Amino acid sequence: MHVGTLAVFDGAVMRDASGRFRLAEVRRLVASRLHLIPRFRQRLMAVPLEQGRPIWVDDDRFDISFHVRLTAVAKPGRWSQVLGLTARIEAQTLDRRRPLWELWFVEGLEAGRVALVQKTHHALVDGVSGVDVATVLLDFEPDAPSVEAPPWVPVPAPSGARLLADTMVERATERAEMARTVRAIARTPQRSVEGAARIGRAVQALVEAIPLAPRTSLHGAVGRRRSFVATRVSFDDVNLVRGQFGGTVNDVVLAGVAGALRRRLIARGETVPDHLRVLCPVSVRTEEQHGRLGNQVSAMFLDLALAEPDPVARLVTITAATAYLKVREQAAGTAFLLHMTRNAAPTTLGIAAQLVHRQPFVNLVVTNVPGPSVPLYCMGARMTEAFPMVPLSRNLGLGIAILSYCGVLHFGLYADADLHPDLTELGVDLEAAFVELRHAAERGDVERRASGGRALAT
Repeated sequence: MHVGTLAVFDGAVMRDASGRFRLAEVRRLVASRLHLIPRFRQRLMAVPLEQGRPIWVDDDRFDISFHVRLTAVAKPGRWSQVLGLTARIEAQTLDRRRPLWELWFVEGLEAGRVALVQKTHHALVDGVSGVDVATVLLDFEPDAPSVEAPPWVPVPAPSGARLLADTMVERATERAEMARTVRAIARTPQRSVEGAARIGRAVQALVEAIPLAPRTSLHGAVGRRRSFVATRVSFDDVNLVRGQFGGTVNDVVLAGVAGALRRRLIARGETVPDHLRVLCPVSVRTEEQHGRLGNQVSAMFLDLALAEPDPVARLVTITAATAYLKVREQAAGTAFLLHMTRNAAPTTLGIAAQLVHRQPFVNLVVTNVPGPSVPLYCMGARMTEAFPMVPLSRNLGLGIAILSYCGVLHFGLYADADLHPDLTELGVDLEAAFVELRHAAERGDVERRASGGRALAT
């Protein structure tokens, strides 16, 4: 359950005069910023007898060298080698006894570049907040001033007995808080009715997405072997398509993903199903919550139309579907149900988590995170690309994550290596699907100008 990123830097300034990577300086740099994200020096502590949710405590054995590491690919340092190394690093579980993040710098790339493979557990940070954290650890200019870090003294963790007692008090307090909430709702009947109706619509929209997802060769039991593929799409191309046919950037992204999956199933010689169902994480983080750690994510469940051969018709169908879900506030329904689990016993939550990992309702995860439109730097080295990674689960063997950065959509395709031996070809299909959409938009623009600017018939 960790998210990740493969970033690439112009590596020259990351080396000293003898050509060695400046690892000690990188570690000092990262350590100097950790007071801005305190949870990166905290670990999990379990409540005795599983009577409450785990808590975060300062790690009194914190060692920056465990979290900031250096590795290398062998010559000639091709991109395929970097992708393979990324897959192997991301396949390893984070050590639950330590703070749940790692940074792996990678030397040996062609043209002297340096890669960075990042891992952060989803309990620490969701996608949108992850971008905020990246801007804390990275800089907006190459010669950013150094930060003087205040001294850090870890707060001692409570004893098991104290933690158990505090948990019992918290659970009693939560029940009292719930009772006060009920009384407050009763005193505001109009607001109560409107709020209940909104939640009712949202939960109903969520329930409508429950029917079983179609099964194809893309899906099956997930093992431990991973593959990672990175590809790029111009943001200008996406905007051209959006401007010509309507919808949002995310609608165009989903239409491109649908086109790629259709191509891959045809290449595998399979019958293309009417649709595949995707889970789209949705940030419910408010403006005031940006930069805070923790998970503020809900989800939408969307059917991608695959049987439709025309790319524009697929886009129109997806645009209509996402608009419907937004009106019905399906993500709010998911958030409401997730919020209700705050009061569930940890054992119950554990059982629920196991069931979620075996769910038959979703075929894959697609998440699109807006990133910075200006360059970022690490020790003066410019980050040229950044490809995100979303975790898999026991029967979700494919995840597609997208991060926009400096006018390019960076796609990270992460998959079970046995279920998707042709993941590289899926990356090619993805590029082809967006080229198809761009060509359709270009043809539409020509037709519109030829008709004197009148809108195209749809």
